[in-house]
Order: sequence, then C-alpha cells, then structure tokens
Amino acid sequence: MSGYLDRPAPSGLADVIEVMLDKGLVIDAYARVSALGIELLTVDARIVLASVDTYLRFAEATNRLELEDKQVGLPELVGEVGGKVIEDVAEKVVAEKVGKPVRKVKRAVAKVTNTSEDAVEDVLEDVVDKAEDVVAKGVEVVEDKLT
Repeated sequence: MSGYLDRPAPSGLADVIEVMLDKGLVIDAYARVSALGIELLTVDARIVLASVDTYLRFAEATNRLELEDKQVGLPELVGEVGGKVIEDVAEKVVAEKVGKPVRKVKRAVAKVTNTSEDAVEDVLEDVVDKAEDVVAKGVEVVEDKLT
C-alpha cells in the first residue's frame, strides 16, 4: 500500500546513534571581543557528537584542525611594547654607566697629555739653557784663545 507520502520506518536507538555517529552533529562556536584592536576575550567552543573519522573530515573541511590562533593578542602586544621600553631603558643605563668612566678616562688622558707636553717643554727649555751655557762658554774660550 503506497500512499502519497511514505512514512519512515520506525527505528530503534541503535539506528539513531549509528546515523548520528556517521553523519555527525557538530556545534562549533567562535567569538572574539576586542576593543581598540586589543583582544579582550576569545571563546572557541566545539561540541561534537560524531565518530572521530567524521569529526576529522569536518575539521579538515572547515580548516579547524589548527587550534592556536596566529593573530597578535594582548600578551604579544605588551611584549612588543615592553621590549621597546626595556631596550630604551637599557640604552640609557648603558650610556650612563659607561659614559661616566669614559669621560673620566678622557679627562685623565687630557691631563697626562697636558702634563707630558709641559714636561717636554720644561726639558726643552733646560736643554736650550744648557746649550746656551755651553755656547757661551765656548765663545769665552775662543775669545780667550784669540786674545
């Protein structure tokens, strides 16, 4: 007896479970709340009633096998900004800590240079004075010999 619409044959619980596992039931939710480009909240939920094979086919088809999001979130953003701040502070500390000794060494070198220049000038003056004395004595000796 064939009617206009055939009604499905009654099935048992085992048939329903078999169809559910074969076809699968997946409730997949993904929500993100951001303010001013800063991610505040991310919800990624999956409720799956399927065989593993069915779920893997679904995940592959929807590109949901990768669980981690590659976008920059708040921790990474703070890390980038924090890294720049740390670099700036480190640069200032190095400039201050290394700058002082470098300036001291430069001053010491300048003093030594000035002192050595003064010492060389003193020695040259002494040599010139001694040479003048020797020349004067030599002139006296020559004058004595000539007279």
